[in-house]
Amino acid sequence: MWNIADVMTFGAVSVTADTPFKAIVDLLEAHGVNAVPVVDAADRVVGVVSSADLLPKLEVSGTEKAHATAAAELMSAPAITVVSTATLPKAARIMESAGLKRLPVVDDHGRLVGMVTRRDLLKVFLRSDAEIRREVTGLCARAGIDVEVADGVVTLLGEVGRQSAIPAFVRRVERVDGVVDVVSLLS
Repeated sequence: MWNIADVMTFGAVSVTADTPFKAIVDLLEAHGVNAVPVVDAADRVVGVVSSADLLPKLEVSGTEKAHATAAAELMSAPAITVVSTATLPKAARIMESAGLKRLPVVDDHGRLVGMVTRRDLLKVFLRSDAEIRREVTGLCARAGIDVEVADGVVTLLGEVGRQSAIPAFVRRVERVDGVVDVVSLLS
């Protein structure tokens, strides 16, 4: 199964808590990103500054962020992160539940190692049909199931000993990285 390290961008640009507002804007523009992690002296992620955190400055409203001058005042904290060994579905669930478009990726000690975006997570669907077919065939070989794959859609064909085994085969194939759908023509 693919994990975050397979699709993430390594070496993300970051800032420290004392990075000035204008320097953050410059970094976002220079690197073509919409957010930067804020790290402490040990490179642990303590927050994230996104373009949404910077916009209140344009409104000059009464909010704290409108008067903020450094990352510590601008950042959303605590940061929601994901470890590089996490699965793609786990990262997708985190992003969905928190309404995030990107996540800082950390090592086992909480140190920043990169970033992962929603777009990165979709890379798993770039697997070729041949790769998917090889993996699915390996899962179903002992059962004598024939496998066809077209555009990521797996079709399972053949006869199985027990009808009750069919849902288990389908679930197992659905979890294969890159599978878009499973059509069961098993009997």
